[in-house]
This record gives sequence, C-alpha cells and structure tokens, in this order.
Amino acid sequence: MQIGILNSTILCHSPYGITHKSVWELGNPLTSPTPLLLLQISMITVVIQFFDACLRPLGQTSLVSQILGGLVFGPSVLGHKKMLTSILFPMKGSVILKTMATFCLNFFYFICCVKMDTVTMLKTEKQAITIGISVFALTLGVPLGLAFALMKYVAMDKTLSDALPVIAVSQSLTVFISISVLLAELKILNTDVGRLTLSSAMFADVVSFSMSVLMFAALQTKAGNSSMITIVWIILSIIALFIVIVYVMRPAILWSVARLHGKPIDEVCILCVIVCVLLTAFISEFIGQHFAMGPIILGLVVPEGPPLGTSLIAKMETVTCGFLYPIYLAVSGLQTDVFKINIQSTWIVTVIVIAGFVVKIGGVMLPGYYYNVPMKECFMIGLLLNGRGIAELTMYNIWKEGKILTEQEFALMVVSLLVINAIIAPLINFLFDHSAPYNSGKRCSIQHTKRDSELRIMACIYKDENIPTMLNVIEASCASKESNVAVIALVLVELLGRSRPILVAHQPHETLRSTKCHSPRLENALKQYEQLNEGCAYIQSFTSISDFDTIHGDVCQISLDRRANIIIMPFHKRWEIDGSVEVNNRAVQAINVKVLERAPCSVGILIDRGILSGSPSLLISNKSTYYVAVLFIGGPDDAEALAYASRMARHECVSVSVVRFLVFGEENSKDRKRDSDLVDEYRYYNVGNIRFEITEEVVKDGIEFSSSIRRMIDYFDLVIVGKGHPQSVLLRGHDQWSECPELGVIGDMLASQDFMTKASVLVVQQQRMGGRLVNPNINTLPNQRGSPDVSIMDEPPRASCSISVDKYDKM
Repeated sequence: MQIGILNSTILCHSPYGITHKSVWELGNPLTSPTPLLLLQISMITVVIQFFDACLRPLGQTSLVSQILGGLVFGPSVLGHKKMLTSILFPMKGSVILKTMATFCLNFFYFICCVKMDTVTMLKTEKQAITIGISVFALTLGVPLGLAFALMKYVAMDKTLSDALPVIAVSQSLTVFISISVLLAELKILNTDVGRLTLSSAMFADVVSFSMSVLMFAALQTKAGNSSMITIVWIILSIIALFIVIVYVMRPAILWSVARLHGKPIDEVCILCVIVCVLLTAFISEFIGQHFAMGPIILGLVVPEGPPLGTSLIAKMETVTCGFLYPIYLAVSGLQTDVFKINIQSTWIVTVIVIAGFVVKIGGVMLPGYYYNVPMKECFMIGLLLNGRGIAELTMYNIWKEGKILTEQEFALMVVSLLVINAIIAPLINFLFDHSAPYNSGKRCSIQHTKRDSELRIMACIYKDENIPTMLNVIEASCASKESNVAVIALVLVELLGRSRPILVAHQPHETLRSTKCHSPRLENALKQYEQLNEGCAYIQSFTSISDFDTIHGDVCQISLDRRANIIIMPFHKRWEIDGSVEVNNRAVQAINVKVLERAPCSVGILIDRGILSGSPSLLISNKSTYYVAVLFIGGPDDAEALAYASRMARHECVSVSVVRFLVFGEENSKDRKRDSDLVDEYRYYNVGNIRFEITEEVVKDGIEFSSSIRRMIDYFDLVIVGKGHPQSVLLRGHDQWSECPELGVIGDMLASQDFMTKASVLVVQQQRMGGRLVNPNINTLPNQRGSPDVSIMDEPPRASCSISVDKYDKM
C-alpha cells in the first residue's frame, strides 16, 4: 500500500508477501521480491546488450547503452504506462533493485581505485598538473559566474534557481574513474593523448574529490539543521577513518599477504578484503558521508599490481564491472522522467552545460599552447576531460536524495550526461587517427637499408619458451664490425591490477626508471648474445605492462623512436613436444593484426616450432649449421624476405636456400621479369658465398606448389616467406579459407596444424608507407639502394632513447 503525504510516498509492505508462489499454485510469482528482482535484472541486462549491439557500430560507448537500458523501463518510455510499472517495477521492487545497485557500487569504486597507481599520481608531470589546475579553475569560475548572472537577470522556477549553482559547480568535476573507463573503451589509453588526459584527470580528481567531500558534509548538516560544529566533527571523523584505513587496515592486509611467502593469494585473504570494503562503507555512512568514500580510500591504499591487486581484479572485475556496474546506471535511468522537464529550464541548464563544455576545452588549450602541445591534441584532450560516467551519476543521485535537485533538474543532468557522452565518442573516433602517430615518413625496411648500415631488430616476447627460436633468428642476422645489430627487446605483459599502462627500462635510462627484467631467462639470453658478439651487437630491453587491446601502441611507438628495421612478433599458438597445438592467448593475434596495420617498419611474425625440431642454438659455438629457406613467388614482401635471408647468409653457420616458384607459361609477364632482375641482383651480390643458393621450381597450379613445399620443408630449421603476394594461380584453392589471415595465404598454410613440419616459420611484411607498400618497383643492388632519407645513428643506442617522460609512465 502506498500513501501520498505532502509530495512524499510512504510504502507499506506486508511481511506476508515475501512467500514464494508459483503459477501452479494459481499465484503471481512477481508479488514475491526474489522472482521480481531476478526478472528485473534479466530484462535490464538483455535490453542493455541490445542497445550496445545497435549503438556500438555508431561509435557509442557502453555507458550510453546502459543508461538507455534504464530509461526504456523508466517513466520516460515504457514506465509512463502505470500498468506496466505496477507489474514490472512496482515501488517495493524498485527499492530492492536500487539497494542492490548501490551495494554493488561499493565494489566497483573499490576495484577502480585498486587499479590506480598512487605513486604515479603523486609524480604527475608539470604539464598534466597545469592542465588539471587550469581545467578545474576555469570550469568552476565561468559556469558559476554565469549561473549567478542567469539567476539575477532571467526569470526561473525557485527550485531551479536554488539548484543552478550546484549544477554549475558540477561542471568542474573531472573524475578519474569516468575518464579511465572512457579511454579504455575508445582504446586510446596507450597513446600520448590518452596518457596526458589520464594524468590531468588524476590531478583534477584530487581537487574534485576534496570538494565533493566538503559538499556532502555541508549537505548532511543542512539536512539535519545542525550547526557548523557538526561539519567540524564530520571532517574530523573523515580524518579518523583515513587514519584507521591507512594505519590499521592496510598493515593488516599486507600482513595477510606476507604470511603466504610468495604463494598465490588464498580465499581467506580475499574475504578479509571484502569484509574491509563493507566495513569501511558502513563507517562512511555512520559518520555522515556517502558509503562509497570508505571503499575509495581503501582501494587507493591497497597495493596495486601483483600479487594482491592482480588477484582482486581477476576474481572481482568481471562480475563487478561487467554485470553489477551496468545495473546502477540502468537504475539511474529508471528514476529519470523526461516529462518533468519544461522548456525554460531546459535552455537555462543547456547554457550552463555548454559553457562548462567549451570552457573545459579552453582550459586545456591555454596551457597546451604554452607547452607546445598541438591544438588538435588539446581539443581532443578537452573533449575527453568532458567525459562523464558513474561518479557524476552518483553525485546527481546524492543531490536528488538531499533535495538539492528536483526530479526536473535530475532528469536534465542525466540527459546532459547522456548527450555529452554520445557526442564525445564519435568525435574522438573521427578526429583520432590510430595509425598517424607511427607514420615515420622514412624507409626503414631491410631491403631499403644500406648494405653495411646497422640492422635494428625489435623482438617482442610474450612467453619464455619463444626465447630460443627468437634468439636464433637474431643471431642469424649476423652482427659484424662492418654492420652492427641493435636489438630492442620488449616483453609484453598484460595489464592486471592497474589502471595505467607502464613502460619499464631494464638498463640505465634518461627518462624511464630502470629495473630488473621480469624475465630472467630473457635477460640471461640477451647477455649471452651480447657477449658472443661483443662490440658488434647492442641490447636495449623494456617491459610494457598494458592492456592487450592497446599494447600495440607501445610496440609501434618504441619501434618508431628506435628506428627499427623490423619488428618480430610472437605467434599466438604454441606447439607442444607431442605435436599438439595450443592457443597461448587470442589477444596476441589481435596485437599482431594491429601492428601489421600501423608499424613504421617491416614486421615479421615468428611461428615457433623449435621444440619439435630441436634446432641447434647459434649462441653455442658448436658450429652446427642452421638451415634457412626462402619461398619466393614475387612481390614486395617476398623481396623483404629475400633481403633478410641474404643478410643471414653472411653468418658462417647459416645456410640459405632461396626457392623461387615459377608458373609454367608465364615467362613473358612483366612481374616475372621484374622479380627475375631482383633475384639476379641478390645472386650477383652473393657470388662466391657457398652458403647462399637460389633454385627454381616450375609448377602448374596450387596442388603442385603445395606438394613441392611439403617435400622440401623438413630439411630446414627456419622458413621465411612474405605475407602478401600478387594474384597467382599458385594461390588458388589456398585463398578460399584462412584460419590466420594476418599470416597471408602461404604463411597460414605453413602454420596450419594439418601441415606436418618441424620447421619454424617467419612471415614477413615489408614496411607500408601511409598504408601502401614502399616503392615495390625498386630493384637495385643492396649496396646501392641506401635511401638518403634513412637516418643512421653514428653510435650504437646503448642507453639513450628518444622516449619522453610525458609519453610513458615511470614505475
């Protein structure tokens, strides 16, 4: 029973209504709270996923879909019909759903704060600090001054007049959690724009959070008609809570982890943390603050990263962020009634919101101009800092419950949040070119590098078992006094338990803090390689800890900064000793695809079958021969493979066999003549080198081509093949299906589990310039083809690096 008294609703709920009834008992199951809650959550989740599937192709983020999922069932759409509301979302059911959503909010805030690196927050760059101060000051002053001007000169409702200053102040909020979620969804977390945006939001959020705490304390005082002494007691109690969390709960959690002595985090430790989250939420409410404040502080003091932070994320993130977090957004949509909005209030609030939106962009451009940040990047950072999310929505709900916002103002703020996010995401997708930052404008491929110039190889490592084969390829590249080899090793580590990507240097560095390598096997192997080629080979090693959706940005950026000639990426499949194949991580395949699309140099994907063949290690001076084959059909990628193999043939322990496949009946084609000239040049260049030979195979079709490869491939330790090829009869039948399109037709065939071989395969793609191949018609001798636009370092890159501190975070 509901009783309306002075615009308030008193809900009378019968305790006998909680008994469960089924349809077989001629009852209505929805009268019981449990079945009703299950149906509500199921319907909301289905509708959210439907909206997400429809809006994702339009560039919208999940936040828009989640709020719309609640709006559909709220009074703005279907809930406008009283009959539907009374059945699906009655008052008693809405109370339970809202309670559950706010309960789950504790864990969402806690998880988000566990990911934060508080040390990095305290070491925010001057550039980001200046932007944060500028954005907060301008978006607090200008909209607030405009609000007072409108209150003085424009007629409006008293409720709107009272709420307008608060609405203006809300424009200055720049919450790190909301910005982080937005950047992750737009997949620009690893870019320069994303890093600077995140750093600026971190600093601005410190000020915003402090202001929010004071506002909430003032709100509690107003609601209780208390004096200023109450505010003092509230602030003192907040300080006491902070001390308890930092000096009691944190040491207890650390002791719980330390007692495991390096063992995996057990359930007892996880449960203790969960209890602490609930306890801090209760204390926050008890002392007159919002329940989320305690979990936020606790999340900030819990050590991020492994072992504890990573374990908490792994166990709680999927349920909390993927399932429970959308429910709160949907509940906020359920409470939004757009029919309460009148036109006059709409345009007044719109003026304040637009002013805050524009001023925030201007607040980025002013310091950005001083720091020589491109104006386009400043504009994008300003757009991103205007992003809003669950933190702002929580604030609006608090103000609504505190009677600061009426239903009209609350609906206006929710709609403004929805519209702003709906505008930002497509604009960023339109303005941000994901490949533009890595366009070097220079030829960095092996084919177009001078004969005796330094070869720079960037080797990306995901699993330690790939190290032996990767080192064999690097050693086969033949470091000599005439032509040094610089190796840039990058360990790829998936970001878990952190919110910010981190790049770590494993040698003395000017801008990055150095630390020991996360992989002792790799460190030892690189040392052994450098010692074996002392004075001829130089090593730099890094570890990128980042989300695998965006880690390709680090790969491409480092290769651009270090002017690599080729990036060698790991394959996402692993061969076992018995010949079976397992998938290491599907995300590695997506990384390879993105690197192929955006790399500023040539790219190779290494399919490692070393465990099957027992290939000799070139790092061991046993003089065993390492047999390399090149399958040559034609095209720039095969030309790059031929150039790389020609360099390998200089190594005294490497034997290179180039097998050129010719199609019967195409002797007079232009492509064949051009390829013949190129092959003849490399034959001439290697005259007298018995370790380099070229043979020709004449075949009629794809069947003969495949049979020829099967017949010869097991004689080799490594097979190098180009990714792309011109249209050829040899590829017909093989291009009908493709399990791994990033390998090309032949590479995909050689990587297939059905193709029985023990040879490892290196699939090579020559550098693309602006999405196109680099002068595929160039056919000059290797010692003549050095391009004047390639910048060669006079000294080996021992400890220097052009990566700026603004670009990568310190660890």
